[in-house]
Amino acid sequence: MKPWIIILPTLLFAGQAHAQALPPSVTQEARALPGLSQSGEIIIDRAGIPHIYAATARDGFFLQGYAVARDRLWQIDLWRKRGLGRLAASFGPSYVQQDRAARLLLYRGDMAAEWKAYPSEAKDWTEGFVAGINAFIAETERGQQKLPIEFTATGTKPERWQADDVVRIRSNALASNLTSEVARARALCGGDVKLEPLRRRLEPATAVKIPQGLDPCSIPQNVLETFTLGTSDVKFDGKVLVMARRDTESQEGSNNWVIGPQRSATGRPILANDPHRAQSIPNLRYLSHIDTPELKLAGAGEPALPGISFGHNGEIAWALTIFAIDQQDLVVNDAKVTLREVRETIEVKGQAPQEVVLKFSADGPILYEDPATQRSFALRTTWNQPGGSAYFNAAWAFKAKSWDAFLVARDHWGAPPLNLLYADKKGDIGWAPGGFVPRRHTGDGLLPVPAGDQYQWTGLLDPALMPVKRNPKEGFIATANEMNVPEGYPHLLALEWTEPSRVNRISEVIRAKPKFGIHDAMALQNDVTSPFARRTMALLKDFKGRTAAENSALSLLSGWEGYMGADSASAALFEIWTGRYLGESAVKHLVPETARANFGRPPATSVIPVLAAGTLLGADPAKVRSEILLDSLGAAWTEAERLMGPDARQWRWGILHQADFKPALPIPGREAERRVGPFPIGGSGTTPNATSWTSDYKFASGPSVRLVMDVGAWDNSVVINNPGQSGDPSSPHYRDLFPLWASGRYVPFVWTRARVLQEAEHVIKVAPGQ
Repeated sequence: MKPWIIILPTLLFAGQAHAQALPPSVTQEARALPGLSQSGEIIIDRAGIPHIYAATARDGFFLQGYAVARDRLWQIDLWRKRGLGRLAASFGPSYVQQDRAARLLLYRGDMAAEWKAYPSEAKDWTEGFVAGINAFIAETERGQQKLPIEFTATGTKPERWQADDVVRIRSNALASNLTSEVARARALCGGDVKLEPLRRRLEPATAVKIPQGLDPCSIPQNVLETFTLGTSDVKFDGKVLVMARRDTESQEGSNNWVIGPQRSATGRPILANDPHRAQSIPNLRYLSHIDTPELKLAGAGEPALPGISFGHNGEIAWALTIFAIDQQDLVVNDAKVTLREVRETIEVKGQAPQEVVLKFSADGPILYEDPATQRSFALRTTWNQPGGSAYFNAAWAFKAKSWDAFLVARDHWGAPPLNLLYADKKGDIGWAPGGFVPRRHTGDGLLPVPAGDQYQWTGLLDPALMPVKRNPKEGFIATANEMNVPEGYPHLLALEWTEPSRVNRISEVIRAKPKFGIHDAMALQNDVTSPFARRTMALLKDFKGRTAAENSALSLLSGWEGYMGADSASAALFEIWTGRYLGESAVKHLVPETARANFGRPPATSVIPVLAAGTLLGADPAKVRSEILLDSLGAAWTEAERLMGPDARQWRWGILHQADFKPALPIPGREAERRVGPFPIGGSGTTPNATSWTSDYKFASGPSVRLVMDVGAWDNSVVINNPGQSGDPSSPHYRDLFPLWASGRYVPFVWTRARVLQEAEHVIKVAPGQ
C-alpha cells in the first residue's frame, strides 16, 4: 500500500491564528505543580504528542519530564533501575547479579568533568526534566494520578530521580564491537584466518592479523556473560525476572537522507529519518515539542533523557544513523596486572542487603576472571570518558542555528557513533559523522588485545579531523550504516559495516526522480525492494535442480526482482533460505569440521560475496557454489512447506513475519488489552523498510519512528511512532498509531501554535504549586 498522511479533521477559522480557539471536542484540566516557576500548558494532539508551552527552557524540560512520566512512568522507572543497578531493591534476589553487572558499567569518573562536557545549561535542563518526573511521581503518591498497572502487579513503586542518574548510565550506548571481537577470536581458535571473509565482511577488505601475544583460544566462551547481563533489557517470566538476551537474528540499523533545494519538490530541504531498533511496547522513543522564549524543539528522543535525539529547532534539522566507529576493545590481563576493588551494597527486596565486589584495571571494568589461567578480561571503551552518555550530546544541537554551530555539536558527540545529517532554512545540507574515535598505538580493533603499552590507546581523534560533506553537487546525501568513509581518508574509524543494499536502493529511488517530495520520502521509508536479493538471484541464473524441492524453489524465485512485501511468496522462501539455511550450507562445504563449532552461522550478506568471488571455493568453484546454493534451497523449500503448507501459491511472507507486541510483564487477565497485533509485516534487513526476525520468523526490529521534515515549512512535517505514545493500555494512545505504522501511514507533526490548536485533543493547564 502506498503511504499516505492520515488526514485528521480540523477547524477552519476566519480570524488570525492568534485569535483561534480550541476545537469544542478538546478536553481540559488544570494542575498545580511544585517546582514549576511560571504557568504553562501541555497541548496533547490527536496522536498523543505533547506540545509544551513554557516561560523558560527549564520549565519546558520540567513539563517534558512530567509528560513523559504521565505516558511512560513504568518504562522510564525500569530503565533507571536497570541502568543504576537497582532492580533487586524492587524485584528481589534474582536480580542481584544483573545489578552488579549494571553497576560495573556505570560512568565512575568525576561528575564535574562530566557535566562540563555538555552545554553550560545542560545540567539545569536535566534538573528541570527530572523534577518534572518527580512531580508526577508525587501526584501518584498523593492519589492525584494512578500508578501504571505494572507497579501494582509487582508490588513496587517508582523511585525519585536525580540529574546525575540520567548521564551516569552508559550501558545503552549501542557500542557493539566487543561481541564481534570475541566471536572472531573464538572462530580463529582452531580455525583458518583465510575464511574470515565468509564469517564477516570487512570494508575495506583487510587481512585479519592476530595481535602479538594473543592466543585466540584463551578467550573463554562465556567471557561476555557479565557484559551481556549488564547491557540487556529486562523482562518477566511469570513472577520471576529473567535476563532478556538479544536474538541472534535481530539486527538494528537506520536510514536517513537529506534532499537539497535543487532536487526538492518543495524548493526547501527535506530531511528524513527512520531509526531501526528492537521493537517493544511501549516504543523506545518518545515524540515531543517544546516551545519557550529561550528554546524551541520538536522531534523524537529517548524517554529518559531531556529534549530530543533528532528533529529540529525551528532553524536547523538533524537526523541520525549508526556510524560504525570501533569504540571498544577487550583487554586480556595476565595474573600480574593490578586490579582495583570497589565494594558496593545492593538492596534486596525481602532479604538482607548483599555486598558485591566490582573489579577494575587501568583499562576499565573487569568483565570476567578465569580461575584456571588467572587471566582477567577488561572492557576498554570510550563511554567511560566524560561526555560519553548516550544521545545526551544532542543537547549541543538544541540552540544551533547554522552549519558551523552544528559542527560544534558534532565535535562534542560521544556515543553512540552516528551519521549526523543536517539541513537548515537557508537551504544548506550536510553530513558530519560524530563519535569518540580511539587512537590505537597498534592494531585495528578486530580482536582482543593483551594488556600493555603495545596495544594501548593513545587518546581520542581530534573531531575536527572527521570527514564532512556539505551541499554536494548531486543534491542529496543518504546513509544507512554502510561504509561511507571517503576514499583515502587517513584515520582508522572502523572495518565492520552494514551491507550497502539499503543505501543503494535509497539512492536509486532518489536519483530516479528529478524532484523529490514529502510523499516520495514517505514511500521510500516504506520501500521493500532488496538490491541484495537481486544480486543473489543473479547467482541462480541458468541453475537446474537435482531434486523436486530444488526445482520448485528455483521456479518460485525465477524472475523475482527482490520485492519483499508481506504478500510475497518468493520473499518468504528467500528469507527462510538466506536467513536459516544458506550460511549453514556454506559452513558445511567450506569450513573444516573441527572448526565449525566456533565458526557460527555466517550471514547471507557475507556468504553471497564469497560465492560470487569464488576464491575460497577450491579447485572447482562452480561445482562448490552450485552445491551450496542448491543444498540450502532444497532445505528451505522443505521448511517452507512445513511452515505454510504444500501449496506455494498460498505462501506469504506476512504469514510468518508478523508484528505482535506483548509487554514484558505478563499480568493475568489483562493480556488481551495489552497486546498489540498481530499484523503481517514486509521488508527485510536489506530493504529500506528494514526489518529483522526472531528464530521463529516473527518481527523483531524495524523503524521505531519514521520522521519526514519539510525544512522551514515545519507544519508540513509528518511522523509516526509505534505502537503509540503511551505505555498505559487504558490510554487511547497506547496502540492508536500501530495500524498506521504497519501500513505505511503518518500523522501530522505540526509546529506553529495555530496548527497545534487545530490538532489538539486534550490540554493540561499548569501553574506553580506549593
